[in-house]
Amino acid sequence: MPGRLGAPIVKAMTSTPLGRLLTASLVVAPAVYLVADVLYATRGWDDPTAAVVHVLGAVGYTLVLVRLVTLGDGVLAAVLLVVGAFGTAGDVAYGFNTIHVSLGDTDLVDATGAAVLIKPLGLCFPLTLLLGAAVLRRHAPVWTVALLAAGGLAWPVAHIANIGWLAVLVNAALVAAFAGVALARTPDPVPAPVG
Repeated sequence: MPGRLGAPIVKAMTSTPLGRLLTASLVVAPAVYLVADVLYATRGWDDPTAAVVHVLGAVGYTLVLVRLVTLGDGVLAAVLLVVGAFGTAGDVAYGFNTIHVSLGDTDLVDATGAAVLIKPLGLCFPLTLLLGAAVLRRHAPVWTVALLAAGGLAWPVAHIANIGWLAVLVNAALVAAFAGVALARTPDPVPAPVG
């Protein structure tokens, strides 16, 4: 029943191997990213181990993006797909930037020229979270949409200013929000008996 706020997600999300993978990504990718931010918060923003986990979590968010797009439709889903592609690319780039910094290389955030591309790409990631909340507003429980939107707003504050505790809090909220979306799905249809 799309249209009612907080209505369960109406599209069956786990009826195929692809559906199961995309739904699992809603739980796994945010959890991996939470581990990355816990490592950053405890070991520093130039920690190579945190950066590797960050890259893996960011790649996982590509699958989250695909799941969110499949739950939407129309122009909003199309915009989410484009912005999300840029956002996940930017998020992966920031992870690799941290790996470079940990090796003593130039921080792209402080560089000029072509390196400035990392900034707008990176800002597309929290915009992806906000667009994801907009896509889910008619299909998921209100609390999950609110947490996702809050995470999208707080993400740049935490990560641009390198506020470790806030980054961990934001990612914990995203873990809860996306797990809520994964669990709120409608059951797969039961096939009718044959014959």
